[in-house]
Amino acid sequence: MPVYNLYMDDLISITIRFYEELNDFIKTYPGKQDIIFSFSGKRSVKDLIESLGVPHVEVDLILINSESVDFDYSVQNGDRISVYPMFERFNINRISLVRDYTLRKNKFVLDVHLGKLARHLRLLGFDTDYSTDRDDRSLAKISSEQHRILLTRDRQLLMRKIVRWGLIIRSDNPMEQVAEVLKKIDLHDDIHPFTRCLLCNGNIEELPMATDIFNQMKSIIPPKVLKWCSEYNYCPACKKIYWKGSHYDQLMNKIKEFKSMP
Repeated sequence: MPVYNLYMDDLISITIRFYEELNDFIKTYPGKQDIIFSFSGKRSVKDLIESLGVPHVEVDLILINSESVDFDYSVQNGDRISVYPMFERFNINRISLVRDYTLRKNKFVLDVHLGKLARHLRLLGFDTDYSTDRDDRSLAKISSEQHRILLTRDRQLLMRKIVRWGLIIRSDNPMEQVAEVLKKIDLHDDIHPFTRCLLCNGNIEELPMATDIFNQMKSIIPPKVLKWCSEYNYCPACKKIYWKGSHYDQLMNKIKEFKSMP
């Protein structure tokens, strides 16, 4: 097996290998092979990994000389480093990972280029924070402070130190983007359609007709709809009203398609 040398000097030399889809980020050097790398000075394993193009949020396990370490580990001369991606459905509870906590609930924040993905995730019932007027600093802060998984196509955004959970979206097709998220985080069992507002991400609630709040809001319902529809839902946050109109069957077909994605 060939070994690729990236020598800068002879002070500290290590061998590093990336596994599975992490090789997608290695553009300059051949993937799925040992890389011999040399450098001077003190360097954390997080800094080393990201210098080769792999965002730290894509990494779930680092083994150095067969021992699990975290991102702060200071790389030593002669280290052999193995870097693994998220393990999806594989049980690794007995292995010490690079993060010292787990998310209690899958919540998302999306960058400004993923508007259609945001709408699809809300349709499936996922808490999805999205706005068109946020810069990278704001997105990273929201992800960190609210414990949201940051979804983006910009790997540099995921390399910000405060970002602890994130996912690179590889496809530019919204349907394929949904498939990426569902598969990568194993979310199929967590799909609860029509529970999030498509407009503002608020929780959808029933809107019984024989209530004061319905009487207050029915003026915004088209008169033709009032004549035939007797079941309504609404978002208390933005006051948007939902009913099973002509678009409902289309949305149901889309949801079925999402659920059937491998």
